[in-house]
Amino acid sequence: MMTTIAQIGQHVGQEVRLGCWLYNKRSSGKIQFLQLRDGSGFIQGVVVKAEVPEAVWEAASKLTQESSLYITGVVRADERAPSGFELTVTGIDIIQIAHDYPISLKEHGVDFLMDHRHLWLRTPRQRAVMAIRSEVIRAVTEFFQQHGFYKVDPPILTPTSAEGTTNLFHTKYFDEDAYLSQSGQLYMEAAAMALGRVYSFGPTFRAEKSKTRRHLIEFWMIEPEMAFVDHEENLRIQEAFVSHIVQSVLKNCQRELKTLDRDTSKLENVVAPFPRITYDDAIKLLQEKGSDIKWGDDFGAPDETMIAEHFDKPVFITHYPTEIKAFYMKPDPNRPEVVLCADLIAPEGYGEIIGGSQRIDDPVLLEQRFKEHNLSEDAYKWYLDLRKYGTVPHSGFGLGLERTIAWICGLDHVRETIPFPRMLYRLYP
Repeated sequence: MMTTIAQIGQHVGQEVRLGCWLYNKRSSGKIQFLQLRDGSGFIQGVVVKAEVPEAVWEAASKLTQESSLYITGVVRADERAPSGFELTVTGIDIIQIAHDYPISLKEHGVDFLMDHRHLWLRTPRQRAVMAIRSEVIRAVTEFFQQHGFYKVDPPILTPTSAEGTTNLFHTKYFDEDAYLSQSGQLYMEAAAMALGRVYSFGPTFRAEKSKTRRHLIEFWMIEPEMAFVDHEENLRIQEAFVSHIVQSVLKNCQRELKTLDRDTSKLENVVAPFPRITYDDAIKLLQEKGSDIKWGDDFGAPDETMIAEHFDKPVFITHYPTEIKAFYMKPDPNRPEVVLCADLIAPEGYGEIIGGSQRIDDPVLLEQRFKEHNLSEDAYKWYLDLRKYGTVPHSGFGLGLERTIAWICGLDHVRETIPFPRMLYRLYP
């Protein structure tokens, strides 16, 4: 019976057949212990010389790291085994013997591992991160389906920038200039006016020459936009969304979190509602701690970490100065020098994972913002049309997938959170 390691617990006492690779092997004379993996998990296969034909013993002896094979054996429960089960091997059919596998079971430098990323993914730690990434994606989709959102796919090639910045990858679109998208937000606002509540989930690109542990050149963003939703409701949706993601990982990825040695007690506390602090109070807090930051300055990574240390779950920093935020954010009617926005800062030094705001819905004010930010009214005419024809209060946010995964997994760098990271000096493999 063909099965997978993930499903092997359903076959205790039965003989099963697996397609797998050899991760590691050790021998104690007349017993060989085969550490096997098949993508769904890891299990130990035990080959006892006195209990198998000579050909099976010889086949096990030939196996090298990352050799591929079909293996047959009887499943038995074993509380000492990491998976809770072991395989008493009865047969081996070798597919290929791997020679000179480059990633041995010793320590390797990061550059070496990144050069061999296509193989590094096979290790238990990297497999665990990718499995958690998959669960996060599943939970994202589940949340939005449960809350009446439609998935909409904005274009990746765009004629303009969402935020008027210059950190864009330029390309030629036949005879026109085009750019790789750094956000699908503006298009999602248009979709929200048609469908009410929408979200996009796709790759985005930032041509920032940054080498910090929080930055990638190509990364994935989840960007919901919601008609008839104000700033306050936007925050409630965000905290419910993040809580759902974290609790789903805790429920479905305990084995992977254990592989990563993640302290799950810090994640168990991530349940809505989340604490909030205004930009004004955050500035005061930093100044009290000796920072020379001034009102009107943006927060750097050390500032965000210092603020987050005061809270045991993600914290919203709200009402940033209008001058340092994007042109489309709605000013607070009671205090127009700040906008109805929030950044969600993850605990444990992982920084901003969400940026969001209520959007400007007044066409006159939006035209004024175009002029203040030197934006082309011709290029953004379609965006202004959204305010001319049936404008409504609306809000949205963007969650960075890789930063969120890095926080949930407790990783030192976002490069491990995406299968093939694109960084400042990394375009291979």
